[in-house]
Amino acid sequence: MNVRFASVTTGIHASLWVLLSIPLAAQSIDRLAGKNVSIAQTNYRGRSAVRVIATTGAINATSYAVIKDALFRDGTIEVDLAGQPAAGAGLEVRGFIGISFRIQGDGRYEYIYLRPTNGRADDQVRRNHSTQYSSYPDFDFARLRQEAPEKYESYVDLRPGVWTKYKIEVEGRKARLYVDGAEQPCLIVNDLKLEPQAGGVALWVGPGTEGYFSNLKITAK
Repeated sequence: MNVRFASVTTGIHASLWVLLSIPLAAQSIDRLAGKNVSIAQTNYRGRSAVRVIATTGAINATSYAVIKDALFRDGTIEVDLAGQPAAGAGLEVRGFIGISFRIQGDGRYEYIYLRPTNGRADDQVRRNHSTQYSSYPDFDFARLRQEAPEKYESYVDLRPGVWTKYKIEVEGRKARLYVDGAEQPCLIVNDLKLEPQAGGVALWVGPGTEGYFSNLKITAK
């Protein structure tokens, strides 16, 4: 992975306009600030990557690595990722992995993630839960699944521990998730729960997850 961060110039803090307008490229551990995770630079399946592992016992949706200086409201976030249950994880762990965005100072954020072990499960209902949109802290998967069954989840073919191309397009209250270069989104969200405003971006993992990230690119509109 080539380590570069396009919004950093000569050590002078870039303006908000610059942060929102210039694509951001592959991340490295010095560009990340972890919360309830361990972070390491490593080689995984033939490529340099950042490994992010959720801290044991951390509350759901509180484990992620924030990309320093990145601000994002609308645009596209692309990354190659691979998630799988960490060693010793319980049977309920799915290798939860994705991206959180529009992270606010009070901790609220939007996020879209994958459940890699669901993609080829023998249970069709479980397959239908391969992708997920949620909003922290008020709209977790359990609440959304109860209040609007099937609306914020979908099926997509996934394999745990395998590099997967992930892309989200975000504009206003709408978000679209594309997996492995598909022309059509596998998940459509037309009512993001937070007010649209610029915020941080993070590499996100769920409880019991060992995740790998490479080739991050953030392009703001």
